[in-house]
Amino acid sequence: MGHPRAQASWRGRRRGDADRVDLKISEDISRFGWHVLRVSEDDIGPGFAYTIGLAHSFGAPELAMFGLDVHVMHRALNVLGQETANGITLGDGQEHTGVLEDCAVILSSADQGWYRTFLGTAIGFYRRPPLPVLQVCWPDSTRAFHREDDVGNHHRQSQPQLWVPPSEHRRGVWTVEL
Repeated sequence: MGHPRAQASWRGRRRGDADRVDLKISEDISRFGWHVLRVSEDDIGPGFAYTIGLAHSFGAPELAMFGLDVHVMHRALNVLGQETANGITLGDGQEHTGVLEDCAVILSSADQGWYRTFLGTAIGFYRRPPLPVLQVCWPDSTRAFHREDDVGNHHRQSQPQLWVPPSEHRRGVWTVEL
């Protein structure tokens, strides 16, 4: 069972709503090469966003980002999507500047165990996992990332650690339904 908001993004939609969402995804992929799906923060947990179409259009990993305002994450994923479209190869452990204002992001490969939890619409589009996925990780105000030992607990909880298999991930808002 996945995160309830991720599941709602592809299951339980009325057919007309599903058709409109699917059409928008297809139109964006045809026009730009990818679509960014946003899941807004709510009473269940923080927001997240991810791409659909980078693997289809460019043979590149899809991207997922968590814990910031969905509009900020949408812009950040579009910056990285455009880098991909421009021929830049994105990979695990890379640092990228110019994605977020005044700080770098680091890319981390996602464990396939998370795909059904957060990437339901992408799986629906591709009709299968696995597909390559990179988590776009952002730092706290001191430039520390949530994977670092000395980062504060609040920042550590702000994003899941998708490189860790779900069964080994610390319990928290990202694992409530696992």
